[in-house]
Amino acid sequence: MTVSSATSGTSGTTSSSPGSASTVTTTGTTNSTSIDWDALIEAEVNAKLAQATSITTTITANQAKISAYQTLQTELSTLASGLTSLSSSIINSLATNAFATRSATISSTGDVSASSALNMSVNSGSATGDHTLQITQLAAAQKVIGTAQSSATAELGYSGTFSLGLAGGSNADITISSGMSMQDVVDAINAQTSTTNVQASIVQVSSGSYEMVLTGTQDAADITYSSTSGDDILSKLGVTGTSGAFTDVLQKSQAAEFTLDGIALTRNTNDISDVLTGVTFDLLQPTPAGTTLNVSIDTDTTQIATALQTFVTNYNAFRDQVIAQSAQNSDGSASSSAVLFGDSTMRDIMTQLQQVLSGSVGNMTMADLGLSFNENNELQLDTGTLSTVLTQNLAGVTKLLSAQTTTSSSQLSVINTGTSPQSFTLDVTVDSTGTLTGASINGDSSGFSVVGNTLIGNAGTIYAGMAFSYTGTTSQSITVTSTSGLASQLYQIANTSAGTSGQLQTLIGNLQSRDTDLQGQVNDVQSNAATFKAQLQVQYANYQAAIESANNTLGYLKALLDASSGN
Repeated sequence: MTVSSATSGTSGTTSSSPGSASTVTTTGTTNSTSIDWDALIEAEVNAKLAQATSITTTITANQAKISAYQTLQTELSTLASGLTSLSSSIINSLATNAFATRSATISSTGDVSASSALNMSVNSGSATGDHTLQITQLAAAQKVIGTAQSSATAELGYSGTFSLGLAGGSNADITISSGMSMQDVVDAINAQTSTTNVQASIVQVSSGSYEMVLTGTQDAADITYSSTSGDDILSKLGVTGTSGAFTDVLQKSQAAEFTLDGIALTRNTNDISDVLTGVTFDLLQPTPAGTTLNVSIDTDTTQIATALQTFVTNYNAFRDQVIAQSAQNSDGSASSSAVLFGDSTMRDIMTQLQQVLSGSVGNMTMADLGLSFNENNELQLDTGTLSTVLTQNLAGVTKLLSAQTTTSSSQLSVINTGTSPQSFTLDVTVDSTGTLTGASINGDSSGFSVVGNTLIGNAGTIYAGMAFSYTGTTSQSITVTSTSGLASQLYQIANTSAGTSGQLQTLIGNLQSRDTDLQGQVNDVQSNAATFKAQLQVQYANYQAAIESANNTLGYLKALLDASSGN
């Protein structure tokens, strides 16, 4: 808001109001007034807003700290996630840890290719050990063929219904009309395959010569057929004779016959999963007399090695973040990017991790695994050392890294230790019928739930993730003892620190709450400044009006003086 006015007069005076930028000047016969009201208002409002600017700077600094804490959270969560498979050593069909993974190798004795005779898969938690296998006979499905027909698509002129299926299975009635071709018969049969487990196809033997083939989709079961009304369709096509028997059996049905560890076995399939728990054999071909397949099931130590290398990578990533937040300038002051410089929580977490890494379990340390720090204080893994110790002392490695849980009763077996193993006395309750009804610890029954004969640690309690199977028929008190390996300890530190109720989240929450309060203060200052600005605009507008009125009066008086002087 800028106002300028000029009047003529004979007086010459200069005046200014204290504390303002207004100036009224009369020189000779000219009087001019120029006041930059906008500049005055802006200066006074900015003085009021200076407090908001200072508070906003604090908010920005807090947000930088929140971001840094969240980065630490992410790195710790990744570290915990990578340690999960090393934190537990329980071996059963439900286990997902690195120590429960299995690998199988197949070799042969005699003139037989192991890979050509057998495929196999092994589930986690399967029993380790060596086995010998000889395959006498593969399971096979029955396959039969009819006689030559001159066309696959010409109308047959046959009309009838027949029943088809596999012995011991379900049959389906299939109806054929006179306008259908051999291809139509095949299609009708295949439309019922999900019920009958019989498939049909056509083989073109030569030009103008077509034969129907029926094949069972399950091994070791004969195809069953009977004509129920009208023409005997399969007899017309030469698949069966007048007696109802198949005229030409290309392949007879038979069961698989094999010997495992000297025990003769028979199965109706070549995919055998019910001999060794968690192990599936896929029989590919019979083994010649005098030959043997040698199967070895072991812990898949490559999974342990991979998990340890992942730990090294994740640990160094977290360490790098801590170092970045501890960076100094050449004069020893904190780097501008080190917004968490001197943060005690960050240092405490790092110290806890380092203390665990320097610990030992059962006279073994991380150094025995090939873990060490290089000249830059980065964690590194010697894979050669690790490979040797995994081969020579897998039990020691397992104890060094993972949680171990044992019970004082053979009737309470451990299914899972969880990621936070506990030691306690478990009071198991069984009713008069021998049914497991509950379990308590120091009189508190909220820790475990009963599902059949299984006790499962309840979510939200320190027993979450733990599970036991009870085979007893009477109530008793059982001591449960758990120890934590180094990997399980590291997991606990990382997972707890990064969790929703961990130290870092508490700091983040406090900063976020403080920023909310500070932003409220900023909003108040800005609102008050806006009100103040409006007040100044009204006030200075009044000043402007008063000045203009005074100038008008001055002009009038000067005119009167000029007139009087003229007379």
